Amino acid sequence: MKNRAITKQVQHKMTPKSVLQDLLDGNQRFVNGKSQTVDNKALISQVTGGQFPKAVILSCIDSRVPVETVLDQAIGDIFVSRVAGNFENTDILGSLEYSCKVAGSKLVLVMGHEACGAVKAACDGVKLGNITHLLSNILPAVHKSAKEVEGDANSSNKAFVAKTVENNVQLTIKRIREKSPILKEMEDNGEIFIVGSVYSLQTGKVEML
Repeated sequence: MKNRAITKQVQHKMTPKSVLQDLLDGNQRFVNGKSQTVDNKALISQVTGGQFPKAVILSCIDSRVPVETVLDQAIGDIFVSRVAGNFENTDILGSLEYSCKVAGSKLVLVMGHEACGAVKAACDGVKLGNITHLLSNILPAVHKSAKEVEGDANSSNKAFVAKTVENNVQLTIKRIREKSPILKEMEDNGEIFIVGSVYSLQTGKVEML
């Protein structure tokens, strides 16, 4: 049973590699239907005075990808920053920097997902209110995929959508490194990993890129 929250001492002993493996192990438990039992009441009482999450996940808002659930994590374990299309912007970069530089997290995991609605909309050039600006963040991935995948460059082409989901994750990671000297320095010093993955809606599996 999960009934002990992460303490500062425990967090300090963690490494980026061990944290990544912990999340992948949690996802495997989820896939196997063996997620841990959690004593939420005990965890709530332990984290009231502070938090020491081991990782920060940048994910999509999609309701089919509940991050803590699919990674089998509990209260106090991870930070989660969510936006449709799991891309970075200034506010999200600040959140990632806080998670790692201030709060001590060891891992930044960008997690895209299969058949992402925001990615599909970007592939189709949707224009609607504030959604237009949101989708502009995904267009670099769309343009990259158009040079790499044969067939229609729109959401009717499943291979094109899948490649754009992957490219969006990888380009987001590239921009995180470019736009955040803080996170880049931490990664260069071995204090954190910045990695990407794609979640399968069909299997529940998180695949690393």
